[in-house]
Amino acid sequence: MYVIEFENVSAITEVAGVITVITKVATKTFKKYNLIAHTAEADEAFAGNREMGTLTNKQTIKFPINKMTTAVRNELLLLAQNRLIFVFVDENGTGWMYGRDYGLMMDTSANKTGKLLADRNGYELVFSGDEKNLAYEVNSTALGTLTT
Repeated sequence: MYVIEFENVSAITEVAGVITVITKVATKTFKKYNLIAHTAEADEAFAGNREMGTLTNKQTIKFPINKMTTAVRNELLLLAQNRLIFVFVDENGTGWMYGRDYGLMMDTSANKTGKLLADRNGYELVFSGDEKNLAYEVNSTALGTLTT
């Protein structure tokens, strides 16, 4: 999964629902998070309002980070203060952009030390936002440029 501050993306090129180019502000890159297998999820709830003639899409990203550290704590504080764009790579290796229109923001961060030896010591994070469109696929070329 990749994350960048909304303001640090200067342009996005999309063709038929697929993002082909992501232009970042000079010197800015997406942060890459190597998540624990089978622990993260991205979901969307697309809804229409018949009376208003509108469509909305609630996008949510949930993931844990194991082991509480000062460095992670400080990074989470920065993430919590910004609107974010996420590129979530699914189990098929396909990238999906969430937060393209308005950005997602942190809803909750549960920091847990755990009670039992097998309990998680770390963070459980939830980011969400309302978007105009469903998540966009990010092609492999654009995906390869995120951290450069």
